[in-house]
Amino acid sequence: MIHKKTTKLLTCIGLAFALIAPLSAPLSAQMAPPQQPDPISQLAQMVGLSDEQEADIRELVDTTTPKLEALQNRAQALQTELQENAGHDYDEAEIKRIGKELGEVSGELSVQSTLMQSKIDAIFTAEQRAELERQRQQQMQMQQQQMQRQMQQQMQQQQQMQQEQQAQ
Repeated sequence: MIHKKTTKLLTCIGLAFALIAPLSAPLSAQMAPPQQPDPISQLAQMVGLSDEQEADIRELVDTTTPKLEALQNRAQALQTELQENAGHDYDEAEIKRIGKELGEVSGELSVQSTLMQSKIDAIFTAEQRAELERQRQQQMQMQQQQMQRQMQQQMQQQQQMQQEQQAQ
């Protein structure tokens, strides 16, 4: 039961984080036209964050994002290094060393990301968490409907192609 609640909660936080994630872009890329608020402002409007909550989330994102970026960059570099060491003239010890470090970096990336998501969740009220869950459910429904429409269109196109082929 607790695991199920935690998973559901992390999914809700993931939705909120998805809105916040673009903040890791350089400052110049973050500057949006005045009519488009930044992701944290959008989150604030979506769930009704107080000014203090919004400021807390901004501070958390600003302090955590550089750590996450550094870990992600290191993981990518290690993945590249691992690929470069593959081949007929491989060094098993070196591949194992790189793989071990990649595992450690990936684990730390997961830890830091989860901690940030959990800290953001701790800032929300119960009502705000419920609103995030409602938004997540709505988003899932819209995605399912879109997938159904796409499948119907593909089926119609296939039927039309079959009919054209039979007519020839």
